[in-house]
Amino acid sequence: MHTTNLEPWKHDHTFGQDSPQAGERRTLLVVAITLVTMGIEIAAGVAFGSMALLADGLHMGSHALGLGIAAFAYIYARRHARNPEFSFGTGKVNSLGGFTGALLLVGFAVIMAWESIERAISPVAIQFDWAIAVAIAGLAINVLCALILGGHGLAHRPHHDHDHDHAIRPGEDHNLRAAYLHVIVDAMTSVLAIVALLVGKYAGAVWLDPAIGLLGAALVIRWAWLLLKDTSGVLLDRRSDPSVRAQVREAIEGEGDDRIADLHVWQIGPGIHAAALSVVTHQPREPSYYKECIPRHAGVVHTTIEVQRCD
Repeated sequence: MHTTNLEPWKHDHTFGQDSPQAGERRTLLVVAITLVTMGIEIAAGVAFGSMALLADGLHMGSHALGLGIAAFAYIYARRHARNPEFSFGTGKVNSLGGFTGALLLVGFAVIMAWESIERAISPVAIQFDWAIAVAIAGLAINVLCALILGGHGLAHRPHHDHDHDHAIRPGEDHNLRAAYLHVIVDAMTSVLAIVALLVGKYAGAVWLDPAIGLLGAALVIRWAWLLLKDTSGVLLDRRSDPSVRAQVREAIEGEGDDRIADLHVWQIGPGIHAAALSVVTHQPREPSYYKECIPRHAGVVHTTIEVQRCD
């Protein structure tokens, strides 16, 4: 039987996932810092009787776990990037890490809310001076971690993204966004804890301490929900950003009588997409021609093109 060398038509499916990503080393460093700070804040919260400070420490614990998952996702995706069992590479491990981190945020928010309610029912004496000092130190650590991560992961949806499209935004590192959210939520909780402790010390409003714990829990759930929506969209192959689809359509239909009858574009990793399209035309060309028409900056790294003659 005649054999044909198919190597010229084969291509790599790693799509750059075998190289260390921008957020990997920064996330590992933040994990180490967070673990140390977590131990200090939880011990101080128990010792000084502050629910707000204990909640801040619990936040740190949840975020240490979430950050650890983010770091693991980076390492796993890189080491398994060339595994042929992954049809489109390991880019979606990034979103899976972000999704898991968001679930952890929700779980620890529920624990925070429960502890705050218990503390509101059965208040304990608070050593305000020590509690405030530790809370300020925790805030400083959170700001440092946020600076290390750089804020690149917190790519919130544009203001016009309130339509019914709910598309995935290109180039968003959901894993880094989850890590950054953990740090930012910690920082905001530290600020709320400091405010609660100051008001409790100078105005005697001890009730504000558990109230801040409830407010922090609500804040965590809100941000986690947004991250769950975005990451689940990638994991379920929800169609990608309208601008990417528009670039593909414009590139194919820009000249001649070529028309796209069916177009699917979905995200397979941070900033990279796969596309499947059906082209209808009076003068069919090779699929490779239409593939070359798609601009590289669109981030479409894998295409499946079907060409149909229109009589």
